[in-house]
Amino acid sequence: MASNGVSGKRKRSDGATAPSAVGEDDKSGGGAYMDGMGNEFSTEALPGAIPAFGNNPQKCAYNLYAEQLSGTAFTKPRHCNQRSWLYRIRPSVIHSPFTSCSAGKVVSDWNDPSAAVVDPNQMRWNPMPIPDAATGESVDFLDGLVTMCGHGDPMGKEGCAIHMYTCNASMGDKCFTNSDGDMLIVPQVGTLDITTEFGKIMLAPHEICVIQRGVRFNVGIPDAAAPATRGYVFELYQGHLQLPDLGPIGANGLANARDFLYPCAAFEDRDCEYTVINKFGGKFFSATTDHSPFDVVGWTGNYAPYKYDLDKFCCMNSVTFDHPDPSIYTVLTAPTNDHGTAVIDFVIFPPRWMVMENTFRPPYYHRNCMSEFMGMVAATMLTAI
Repeated sequence: MASNGVSGKRKRSDGATAPSAVGEDDKSGGGAYMDGMGNEFSTEALPGAIPAFGNNPQKCAYNLYAEQLSGTAFTKPRHCNQRSWLYRIRPSVIHSPFTSCSAGKVVSDWNDPSAAVVDPNQMRWNPMPIPDAATGESVDFLDGLVTMCGHGDPMGKEGCAIHMYTCNASMGDKCFTNSDGDMLIVPQVGTLDITTEFGKIMLAPHEICVIQRGVRFNVGIPDAAAPATRGYVFELYQGHLQLPDLGPIGANGLANARDFLYPCAAFEDRDCEYTVINKFGGKFFSATTDHSPFDVVGWTGNYAPYKYDLDKFCCMNSVTFDHPDPSIYTVLTAPTNDHGTAVIDFVIFPPRWMVMENTFRPPYYHRNCMSEFMGMVAATMLTAI
């Protein structure tokens, strides 16, 4: 049994529930979504799957199991506390013991001289070759991950890593969950069909997707006639990504909260041998279950994967002289305890008017206290995403 959810609600500021914008996304061509970064969502694929009162009733509808997924400590202040309640056919704890498995080309230990090299030089890479199905190559998303750079320690929840991926095959009956941090996926070539415990996300170039720590997901290739895909993955060990403060810009601009889309509940009730790969402490582990892990019939909360269309970014720019600092193009940020300093600022340079007078047209030369990793998605250097 399988079902795609089309019912979604979000909490209003006065505590009542209001219908959410639910419908198919117009860019990647599939999926039902609810809108609004930071909202409290409620969505069910079968009517009444979510309790009308309380989170953990003695008996759930349809004999479902109530399970909470926490994205922050229980005692985090309410304004930044992240958690969701999932109502699923089987508890996620049902699986064989995890055993160590190969991490492929994913690196997490930056103190290992055989895996990581410190080099202050500017570097440039050619695009990674996409696996060629005509020659028998079959590489899925997880096997196609290659670490490019990073710092910090996933065990201490500090720092980040940047990977690239290429794939031409779906993951099949295999899913991935990252216990070390959030993953920001930026496709450059090809569309990804992402199934999560919270629902389905179709992700095309010019869009981004964030899958938080602890969420199980599977990546499929929706177009068998054009299976070539390539892109970037940012892995955040520390905290979660959020919208940057706007300061003097005001209440609107840059990435608007209303344009972030969260999946409606969808589930499958399928008995099969399913492999769960878990990244934990920089290592990879494997376990098996006797069913699909994507059996969440309904969920409610504010901790869930989401996607965003980069073409909806509202640029700010100078209309007199000089270039503004590139931080003005920040889509998402992950702050540290040092106010104003981030673990990561995800910045884009989309098409925009540049009308500054008596100003050298390319951005100014500068030496930065932060390391920069630029990945091309479309267009040219000065109008790049």
